[in-house]
Amino acid sequence: MPRFHTFFFDLDGTLTDPALGITSSLQRGLEACGIEPPPREALTRFIGPPLDETFSGAFGMDADGIRRATAGFRAYFAERGIFENVLYPGVPEMLSSLREAGATLCIATSKPEEFAVRIAEHFGIARYFTRIAGAAMDETRTNKAEVIAYLEDGIGLSSPEGVLMIGDRRHDVTGARARGIPTVGVLYGYGSEEELRGAGAFALAATVGELSRLLHSFLK
Repeated sequence: MPRFHTFFFDLDGTLTDPALGITSSLQRGLEACGIEPPPREALTRFIGPPLDETFSGAFGMDADGIRRATAGFRAYFAERGIFENVLYPGVPEMLSSLREAGATLCIATSKPEEFAVRIAEHFGIARYFTRIAGAAMDETRTNKAEVIAYLEDGIGLSSPEGVLMIGDRRHDVTGARARGIPTVGVLYGYGSEEELRGAGAFALAATVGELSRLLHSFLK
């Protein structure tokens, strides 16, 4: 059994279910570029990846379009979408028990750090984390590998030994792997088993309870 003592959690799709806020914000971003947005249900597949990847890859936007769409997204998100969000059941209990067991917990998210901190504080889970690291608002730090590197610097981590990433999308897995960190994929979020296994997740958890038990086993 591998041993880990430091856990980097993704936010969207791992600790919280942000579907309403993210999809509504995506609709506003598309409207800002004159694009008729699809129904919110069709946009859930874009929960997790960086915005620039979504707007360029899925909607064919150039740099100016990405800028306008991102501004539209963030305007709605900052005012309303940020709290159109819920914790997955069992998350506070999991975080509390892991801290009590001696684990170091951090958040590594592609969401702008300012928003991630506000969300964690709003839901009363910020106190469990040594550091909350996210993307930069000026787009200079967006992909997961960059966020993880920034987090490592922030907590003075010199080696990936004993560190584990937990996330629901392939970006979490590949970003962590680029930093030499293995990943547990969660299946209750927005990535499929095929996506997570294909990206290289070494273990999967179907529920928050299953994830909690798995992480505790790594501490023993």
